[in-house]
Amino acid sequence: MQAPDDFNPTAGVPEELQPGVRRLLAPNPSPMTYRGTNTYLVGTTDLAVIDPGPDMDAHLEAILACVLPGQRISHIVVTHSHLDHSPLARPLATRCGAPIYGFGTSEAGRSAIMQELVSAGMKSGGEGIDLGFTPDITVADGEILSAAGWELEVIHTPGHLGNHIALALGDACFTADHVMGWASSLVSPPDGDLTDFMSSCTRLRARNWRVFYPGHGAAVTAPQERLDWLISHRKGREAEILTCLAEAPATPAELARRIYKETPAALLPAAERNVFAHLVDLVGRSRVAPCGEFRETGRFKLLV
Repeated sequence: MQAPDDFNPTAGVPEELQPGVRRLLAPNPSPMTYRGTNTYLVGTTDLAVIDPGPDMDAHLEAILACVLPGQRISHIVVTHSHLDHSPLARPLATRCGAPIYGFGTSEAGRSAIMQELVSAGMKSGGEGIDLGFTPDITVADGEILSAAGWELEVIHTPGHLGNHIALALGDACFTADHVMGWASSLVSPPDGDLTDFMSSCTRLRARNWRVFYPGHGAAVTAPQERLDWLISHRKGREAEILTCLAEAPATPAELARRIYKETPAALLPAAERNVFAHLVDLVGRSRVAPCGEFRETGRFKLLV
């Protein structure tokens, strides 16, 4: 995993990662965003801006300052509609005239079980959903976005969020928040779905990548190894949950306190959501069942 001190770029200063790819860090560091959101600019004449980021005037001006003489922004691509990735898309589109591309609104791509939880009254966990996000142009899995000198393949990668996409540029992939080097991706129901997350990991693992450019943190230079770690990490978390439930039924909060022993108290609610994501997946696979009502504060038991 990337050591924190190894990645500390200056916000607002573009860095070339490979020919035709620049990274621009937004000034929104936090425990959930690390140093801040990575905005990427792809191309040398017609530019694709991937994940404009949070609605911050300074970052908007920094993006526009990256447009050199002879260049223009032709595409604005949003990988998913969390508040640290999508809100600046509309102000940027207003300034430069380019359309916004995305998989859909914040509800797009939501799995059936998560929709059932929403219908039953479950709310988002405070991760910051951009409820007003609507792309100008909706993209589909496998679609190719292109302009002079570049092609981006859309890969629907639900899990972190239902409308999450990755973007392939040859053997490089912009993985947004699905695969990062500094931390594992948060999967928080009802917006995140662990079953979908694992399927998306497996799908990405089937391809031969050179590098991942994530939504936060440094480039991932050993993509297959990182995916293997993510899959193993989730399977290890599942084993811990099953071990605890073998002793006695428990709620997600009780399980989180037992499993995330070194997690700061402020991050325990996110840990509870992660545990609940595993429990939803395990219920779907008939490994676990709710003791009563199927909800995030309910008690769950192991099925023999």
